[in-house]
Amino acid sequence: MGRGSRLFQRLLRLGPPLTRDVVVHPHLPVPMPDGTVLYAERWAPRHGGDGLPTALIRTPYGRGRRSTLAALPLAERGFQVVVQSVRGTFGSGGAFKPMRNEREDGLATLDWLVKQPWCGDSVVLTGSSYLGYVQWAVADQLPPQVRAMVPVVTEAALTLAFLREDAFELETPFAWGVMVSGQERKGALLRQLLGARRAHRAQFTTPLEEADRAAIGSPSPYIQNILSHGAEDPHWDGVDQQARVAAASVPVSSVAGWFDIFLPGQLRDYRALRAAGREAWLTVGPWAHTAVGVQAEGARQTLEFGLPHARGERPQEREPVRLYVMGAEAWRGFESWPPAGYAPRRFHLQEGGGLATAEPGPSGPDRYRYDPADPTPAVGGVRFAPGRGGRKVNTRLEARADVLTYTTAVLDADTEVIGEVEAEVWFRSSLPYADVFVRLCDVDAKGRSRNVCDGLVGLSGADEITRASLRLWPTAHVFKRGHRIRVQVSSGAFPRYNRNPGTGEPRATAVTLRAADQRVFHDPEHPSAVVLPVRATSAAG
Repeated sequence: MGRGSRLFQRLLRLGPPLTRDVVVHPHLPVPMPDGTVLYAERWAPRHGGDGLPTALIRTPYGRGRRSTLAALPLAERGFQVVVQSVRGTFGSGGAFKPMRNEREDGLATLDWLVKQPWCGDSVVLTGSSYLGYVQWAVADQLPPQVRAMVPVVTEAALTLAFLREDAFELETPFAWGVMVSGQERKGALLRQLLGARRAHRAQFTTPLEEADRAAIGSPSPYIQNILSHGAEDPHWDGVDQQARVAAASVPVSSVAGWFDIFLPGQLRDYRALRAAGREAWLTVGPWAHTAVGVQAEGARQTLEFGLPHARGERPQEREPVRLYVMGAEAWRGFESWPPAGYAPRRFHLQEGGGLATAEPGPSGPDRYRYDPADPTPAVGGVRFAPGRGGRKVNTRLEARADVLTYTTAVLDADTEVIGEVEAEVWFRSSLPYADVFVRLCDVDAKGRSRNVCDGLVGLSGADEITRASLRLWPTAHVFKRGHRIRVQVSSGAFPRYNRNPGTGEPRATAVTLRAADQRVFHDPEHPSAVVLPVRATSAAG
């Protein structure tokens, strides 16, 4: 493993290991109370591995080579690592029913683990995305041997945030359903790469309930469920683990990304921990869900936070909240989220495409036409697709006729925005059903517009003048002196959000697509604005 070890050390920017002589003990049977057997593997130093702190990773994505990036760096630096395939995946018995069995199976796995003669007396739970969700599923009933948790780009109500009735996020659950449906086939990674374009095209399928067949050739139970059952549907009973967060009995270090799909829920979970008086750290970097930086920071937190707790020591002191402030391109520490000292400031949409803190004057509405047959595309931002998320130049997007932009004058001082971002847009459509998408951008001195954060809300009764209230993704960003602040308004970001057909039909079965004429108001009676948490040396005029 020497060559891979050095590659991962460089890739994750870790210090030198304690050993590069690591062995893998495969095919460890883990019995469940119902008689099902799940399989795990143990990564440990060849010499002296017994009794070391154990990092437990429970995953639906496979063991062996698939788990090397997560397991090897930890096994070389003070841990032994147990990687278990969850029920119904990669040789583990039973059927894989996403998020349905993780509490019972997770508790049974911990009971098995702490009884193993090589386990020692300390365990740390770690992992990203689904691998973080399984930690929350057991967080309120941990055995005393568990000393810390490191949930990475995840949250306690996995999937449910995508299924809001007023903002259905199609891309992430659809792409995940496609991915897991074929992940155990031979050549799965190559198949996924070659099938990416097909999967993208499939999201244009009408009705959407046929999209899984278009992408993978057969129905996917998970995709059918996310299309047919909204977040509040009883179908999802038992999936939401939020009630367990405040009851977590061990210190928690959460790793998040400004462009991660789970960021709002992860910040909610962090606030719940702090409100309950739990020891908790939060690290938020400039990452999308699949960024290498996410894996690197997850490994560092497991080593720098989890390992000291496993040894009965204190981690190195730092502020509880560590944020990468974009624009300034620097890490900063804070005592809380959201941090104190940032007051909401309204930046109003103005006639002629302006944006300013001054109240808008009398003006007529701006207009654009939204056609779901040619939907406004998602460009950068919060994306599940590797390489497509994060900060991107928005020039081509803003040149579209279905995107309005509103921009401040050149800033005469740095304007620092950290916290929760909201928007209020007074809006009217020619149809009763419409979406409003708002994006905050930073325009540099060369006129290049890059996205900072955004959000979408769906409206009914949109054929009357309506105030659309949106909660954008949280952010930490400095708009530098000489830059400008820009707000985009449109009616979609496909395929991150599904197309609004304009008819009010259920998302799974809608077949008719109707174009709509949209109007955005910005006058004294309809003061559309984005609301930014600002600490700045001067205001934009």
